[in-house]
Amino acid sequence: MSKAYSVSPAVLRKVTAAAAVGNFVEWFDFAVYGFLATVIAKQFFTSSDPNAALLQTFAVFAVAFALRPLGGIVFGGLGDRLGRKRVLSMTVLMMAASTTVIGLLPTYESIGILAPILLTLTRCVQGFSAGGEYAGACAYLMEHSPNDKRGWYGSFIPVSTFAAFASAAVMAYLLNASLPEEAMSQWGWRVPFLVAAPLGVVGLYLRWRMEETPTFQQAMCGKEASEHSPLKETLKQHGGTMAKLGAFISLTALSFYMFTTYFATYLQLVGNLSRAQALMVSTIALLFAAGACPAAGAFSDRFGRRRTVGFTCLWVILSVFPAYWLASSGSVGAAVVGVILLAIGAVFSGVVTATLLSEAFPTRTRYTASAITYNVAYTLFGGTAPLVATWLINVTGSSIAPAFYLVLISLLALVGGLSLPETSRISLHDDRDHSINTAPQRV
Repeated sequence: MSKAYSVSPAVLRKVTAAAAVGNFVEWFDFAVYGFLATVIAKQFFTSSDPNAALLQTFAVFAVAFALRPLGGIVFGGLGDRLGRKRVLSMTVLMMAASTTVIGLLPTYESIGILAPILLTLTRCVQGFSAGGEYAGACAYLMEHSPNDKRGWYGSFIPVSTFAAFASAAVMAYLLNASLPEEAMSQWGWRVPFLVAAPLGVVGLYLRWRMEETPTFQQAMCGKEASEHSPLKETLKQHGGTMAKLGAFISLTALSFYMFTTYFATYLQLVGNLSRAQALMVSTIALLFAAGACPAAGAFSDRFGRRRTVGFTCLWVILSVFPAYWLASSGSVGAAVVGVILLAIGAVFSGVVTATLLSEAFPTRTRYTASAITYNVAYTLFGGTAPLVATWLINVTGSSIAPAFYLVLISLLALVGGLSLPETSRISLHDDRDHSINTAPQRV
C-alpha cells in the first residue's frame, strides 16, 4: 500500500462544494429538456399524432447521448493529461452556453424543418459536454476523499444531480401551474433554458477556483508523468473491467432516466395525471432521492461495493412492478409511493457507481476509462430509456412493459457488478492496476 495522504476537513468541504455545485449546474441544464418534453414536442415537431411528436422529441433526447462517449474520450484524455480542474471548467461552460441557445431557438412554426435540426445540433453540444462531466467530477472528489469514506463523500455528486433534476422539475411545475397554456407555449418553456446563462457563470467561477487533486499531482510528479495511457492502451489493459463496470452502470443509467425524465411523462400518459401533478410527484421523489444519497453512501462504505451492488439489483427486480402499478393507478398519493420505490434503486445504483468509477482504474487513465465506461452505458441505456419505454408501451399495449425491461437490465447489472473486485478500502494514491489484480475481499 502506498503512502497515506490526508486532506483537512475544511479542504474536503470546499472540494465537495465545488464538485457538487458545478455538477448541479451541468445537470440542471440537461434535465430541463426532459421535463418539458411534451411542450417541446409541440414547438419543434409537427404531427397530427401527439405520440409521434413525443417519440421525435425523445429521439432528439437520445441523439444527444450519442455524443457523450466522444465527449468522454476527448475530455477524459485531456483530464488525464492536463488535470481535472481545467476540463471541469470547460464542460460547465459548454453546457451553459448550449442550453441558453435552446432557449433562444425559433420554433417549427417560424422556420419549419430548420427548427428541429438546430435543436438536435444544440442537444449534441450538450451531450458532448456531459460526456466529460460526471466521471470527472467523481474522480476529482474521490481523489481528495479518505479511503474509508469515499462512498459518503462521493454521494454528494448524486445529491447534486438529483437536486438539479428536482430544481428543473420545480421550475417546470411552477411555470405550468402559474401560466396559461398559451403563454407556456409562446414563451414560458424558454425560461428554464435561459436560466442556464447565470448558472453557468456561477459554475465556471467555482470550478476555476478549484485546486488540482493530490492524487493527480502525485502521478504527474512520478515516473508516469510522461506516460499517459493512450486510448488503445486503456482499452487493451482495462477493457475487461470497463465491460463489467459498464454492465452495472447500464442499470444506473436506465433506472436514473426512467425515474427522473421518463416518469413525469408516464404519469401523464398512463396515470392520467395533469402535467403539474406529474411534475409535483417527480419533484417529491427527486428531493427524497437527494436526501437519501448520503445514507446510501454510508451503507456502501460499511458493507462494501459488491454487497451494495447485489442489494441494488435485487431491490429493483422486486420493486419495479409494484412501482409501475402504483404510478398507473391515477392516484397522486399512490404515484408518489411508486416513484419513491424506483428512486431507492436509482439512489443506490448512482451512489455506488460514483465510487466505482474511480476505484476501478489507476490515476493515469482514471478519467479516460471511467468517462468512456460511464458514457457508453448511458448512451445505450440512459439516453434511449424514454424512447424505448414509450415504444414498448405502444407496441405491446401494456403500461408495465418498461418494468420487464428494467428487470432484464437488472440481471445483466447483477452479473457484471458482482464480477468486480471489492474496492471499498483501496488507496487511489497507489497507481497500480488494482482494478484487475485485486481479489474480492470481504468487508
